[in-house]
Formats: sequence, structure tokens, C-alpha cells
Amino acid sequence: MRWKNLREQTVFENRWFRVHLADVELPDGRHLDHYVIRLRPVAVATAVNEANEVLLLWRHRFITDTYGWELAAGVVEDGEDIEAAAAREMAEETGWRPGPLRHLMTVEPSNGLTDARHHIFWTDEAECLGDPEDDFESDRREWVPLKLVPDMVARGEVPAANMAAALLMLHHVRLG
Repeated sequence: MRWKNLREQTVFENRWFRVHLADVELPDGRHLDHYVIRLRPVAVATAVNEANEVLLLWRHRFITDTYGWELAAGVVEDGEDIEAAAAREMAEETGWRPGPLRHLMTVEPSNGLTDARHHIFWTDEAECLGDPEDDFESDRREWVPLKLVPDMVARGEVPAANMAAALLMLHHVRLG
């Protein structure tokens, strides 16, 4: 069954996102109004060291009022290469510059409401630059044993679905 997006009109927009109202035709011919949030791509990056520890950020998300482990992430600027954006975000948020990045996966964290795509990269080489430029992004940055990831996800210590998926995939790639 395929839903058809017949047309959209912009309801609100700023530099971060656009909200559209779509006229959607259902397979049985009925129509419904559906809000759609259009977002810029998100680039995500982390590193795994020789001890199979993954570089994570412990941060608070005010929207959900939750703490959790995350990877460095941010929006891709207009005209910016996605992989370059991932490297930039990792350096800004962790103080570690990644070596050559490898694409791990691309996820759509909420594809019933938004067109957001999160492009996740990792490296096994990183250089410490010192304190992160964007130290307000997290309370701390830690190298966490990758073998602990499944239990951390199960305990809810990685509340963001995109981050949980990425860490479980990285666990599989490195230790599986």
C-alpha cells in the first residue's frame, strides 16, 4: 500500500527545519492532512581505539529531560560534504580529530514524521586535539569498552534510537 503525497505547503521554516502540511491520498482514495518536518542531513562520527573502546559523550537533552550516551553529531551545512561534516562535529564536540572515516550506516530516526537522515561514520584512528571547542555539548567525554554497549542500550543508557542502532552495529562490526 502506497500513500501518495499530492502536494505540500510550507507552514513554518527557519535555518534548522521546515514544517509542511501535506495532502496525502491513501490507497482507498481518502485524503488526509499530514504534517511533515523537513530537515537537513545529520552527520555522526566516533572512534574506536586499539582497546576496543568507543568515544562517547554523556549529555543531557532538555527536550526529553534525559541523560544518555551519544556520538558526536550535527547538521550538515549547506554545500558541506557529509563525511567532512562528521569529522568536523567529532573534533568540535570531543576534542578528537578522526582519521579516515568509514561509513557505518544511514538511519531515518522518525520517518513517519520527518525526512531526517543520519549518516554515521567511524574510524579506528583519532588524534587528541585537547579540550573540545563545543564543550557545552556534553558533561563529559569517555572511552567506553565496546563490549559494554549491548547492556548499556538494554538499560536505557543510550536513549536516542539512532545512537543505539549505531553503537549496536559498531559492536557487531568490531566484536561480532
